[in-house]
Amino acid sequence: METHGKNPEKNVVAIIPARYKSTRLEGKLLLPLGGKPLILHTLERTREAKSVSRAIVATDEERILRVVKEAGGEAILTSEEHQSGSDRIAEIAKTLPEGSIIANVQGDEPLISPQTIDKAVAGILEDQEADISTTCEMISDLQDVISPDVVKVVSDKNGYALYFSRSPIPYPRKAVSEFGSLENALRSDQELLKRFRKHTGLYVFRREFLLEFTGAQPSLLERTEMLEQLRALDMAAKILVVEVSEGSIGVDTRLDLERVEALLTGN
Repeated sequence: METHGKNPEKNVVAIIPARYKSTRLEGKLLLPLGGKPLILHTLERTREAKSVSRAIVATDEERILRVVKEAGGEAILTSEEHQSGSDRIAEIAKTLPEGSIIANVQGDEPLISPQTIDKAVAGILEDQEADISTTCEMISDLQDVISPDVVKVVSDKNGYALYFSRSPIPYPRKAVSEFGSLENALRSDQELLKRFRKHTGLYVFRREFLLEFTGAQPSLLERTEMLEQLRALDMAAKILVVEVSEGSIGVDTRLDLERVEALLTGN
């Protein structure tokens, strides 16, 4: 399936899906953070990325639309029926020129580094075989390896994703056998931790693959792990995984909001 391609004009559009409803923190994108709504922090950092020629907030909520526009940003009202951020950004991608590169930046990451976005964009621009690029970070906390809320990724020698999972991958069978449990193995051998990578939620798509991807039905693996990137792997997509060093914090809870507030204000 030849879905990859060239983007000679380097037309890179960042789209920030901004759904109002949230299971754990209702209306979080409009909550005040450092004196302004959370969504504006994400938008400002996205616009600082040198590779991004246009940044759009895609929302289902008039209040988010108004806040962004009043701050001088670009926002578009999208359907309330979308099941995922990918579906929401695809609605806008359909209106963009063929060959566009679409960066999907999560709306609830007010500390995302512009350099992280640039690295992910550079990855797909420099690799004509990649349909998607995404990012990962080294894991420094052994609890992140064990937690099903932290998605792990393994890649091949060329940097393409082999699999994403909520389970610990790669599984160090010999060390677990020796130390009795995965947690004991990780505590006893610090080198083991260096083998794990946390997948982070930034994606950069070729427009044509994004439209094909969102038009496909969720795969069995996707439904099993509740990870939509597994649908892309089932479609034989090449997902380039770019390692970054600048961490970010997704705001899912009130505690996350307080942590980000402290980092922004220095308190």
